[in-house]
Amino acid sequence: IEPKETSPITGLLAGNMAPAEKVETEEEVDNSLDIMKYWGEEKATVKTELDDGAIATLKQHYEFYLKDGMTVLEFGAAEDSYLPEGLKLSRHVGVGASQALMNENSALSESFVANLNDVVAERGVNSDELKSLGAGQFDAVVMANTIDFLTSPREVFRSAWALLKPGGIMMVPFTNREAYKSKFERAQTKMWRDMTDDQHMWICGSFFQFSASEGWENLKGFDISPEDAKKDDGILGALTNSDKMNMYVVQATKAFQDDTIDPANPEKSFSSRMWLMPTLEERDKQLLSARLGRTYQVLDDADSLASNLDSLPKVYESLVKMDQFAFTFSMQAQLATDLLSDPDFTANDEQITAMKMGLGLRTPSKDFWELVGQRTAAMDPEDKVNLLAHIIPRFGLDDAEQEAALQTFVAGLEPTFELIKSKCPSMSNSDVQLAGTELLAAEILQPGRSSKKEFATWVAAMTEDEVVELLAKRKNYKEKAMADLKTMQEEREVEEKRIEEAREKMMEQQQKARQERTMAFNANTGKMEEIKKK
Repeated sequence: IEPKETSPITGLLAGNMAPAEKVETEEEVDNSLDIMKYWGEEKATVKTELDDGAIATLKQHYEFYLKDGMTVLEFGAAEDSYLPEGLKLSRHVGVGASQALMNENSALSESFVANLNDVVAERGVNSDELKSLGAGQFDAVVMANTIDFLTSPREVFRSAWALLKPGGIMMVPFTNREAYKSKFERAQTKMWRDMTDDQHMWICGSFFQFSASEGWENLKGFDISPEDAKKDDGILGALTNSDKMNMYVVQATKAFQDDTIDPANPEKSFSSRMWLMPTLEERDKQLLSARLGRTYQVLDDADSLASNLDSLPKVYESLVKMDQFAFTFSMQAQLATDLLSDPDFTANDEQITAMKMGLGLRTPSKDFWELVGQRTAAMDPEDKVNLLAHIIPRFGLDDAEQEAALQTFVAGLEPTFELIKSKCPSMSNSDVQLAGTELLAAEILQPGRSSKKEFATWVAAMTEDEVVELLAKRKNYKEKAMADLKTMQEEREVEEKRIEEAREKMMEQQQKARQERTMAFNANTGKMEEIKKK
């Protein structure tokens, strides 16, 4: 049975994810506020005190999802967890800011103090005790009436995701913004104070989305407010609403992450492996998963691509500094994919330095990168990306023959270009440089393929038709990649439109559900009962 009696808005945030736009969430609180002193000393014994109606509907909501024998982690734990009577959990760990209040909570099997606002950016909560609980240990994470005090909610949601078992649920209940304003307003974030309750539901959904992306599934929002609670924001609501508390819940389940790359659907596997990856934006992950998936299917040594995946954050620490107009997000994803495809690429310091020089993020070495830049100036930007992917993995290998090959490569650029130009006098400079660098990369950059003499003899023997054919094959590969990219972009636009339409529909459902509420909490019986129509 779905919890329709608990909430008529079962699909408010249904669909893949909520807002399409990233929301800035790091919010200022009073700069003079020592948050742990505030909660641990100044407010150490001050209780939240929800009203009976709000407590009853929250307990009923929990009752649908929490079962005997489960392990539960509670963020923002205090004096009451609002669990259904008779629920027998196998473990219930409380993480809060006031040990005194947690000591009053008989539902907790264990507890400790942690500052949920002390985070490592893009990683999670900075708490050794929290990490020691172990990854994938809990069936559920609950975080009631806490989200409005979080200055870095995405990191908190990341930690929750890591601590949940696959298929486990995170539930985030909260009441209306004025519910305990007189008690705790100083610790509330400005964002929370400035937004309406409906906006709170959407922003909470975005915290799920931008913490682990598609690592969260079944994202939903519920208005479980008692029937006699206030319903409207604004001036009219202030004049007509009661002082009863609203209650809302936003929740999602942890998706199953692929441990290995599925040959039948490598794009999905790569996407799941990047859910919590730092540095990369959601846009980057989408671009990368498609390219990595296609590359995986054509590589002979596909395992090296998967094993190199953890190098992506280090690569993107440099790529994010590039001008997105001169070096587009698509080009960044292509370079990263090409680098990870090379078994010799490990993202060691020398390779990262070489990448920075090649991209112009660091002063180029005069004996290599400056010469390469000057001699390939006519090449198209996309072709330069491909050239970088050939060169960068050749650095940092601690191999004298490889270092000699790099010098032979740069020394051979101009002679090779001149020879190709003599064979193909009508060929443009950009095509001459593209053909020449492709030949040098194939035969000279990697030691043991061709000596300088063998390479010179081979190129000298090539006919104009052979050079043109080589160039055509290279361009055909590029055109196919561009066509695949266009298809992916069109599919994404369709998906974004679907999400936007779903969002509008759910907002309409929310309003309709409030107007047509069929169940209400009866304070006399302590149960949700059907409203009698007049």
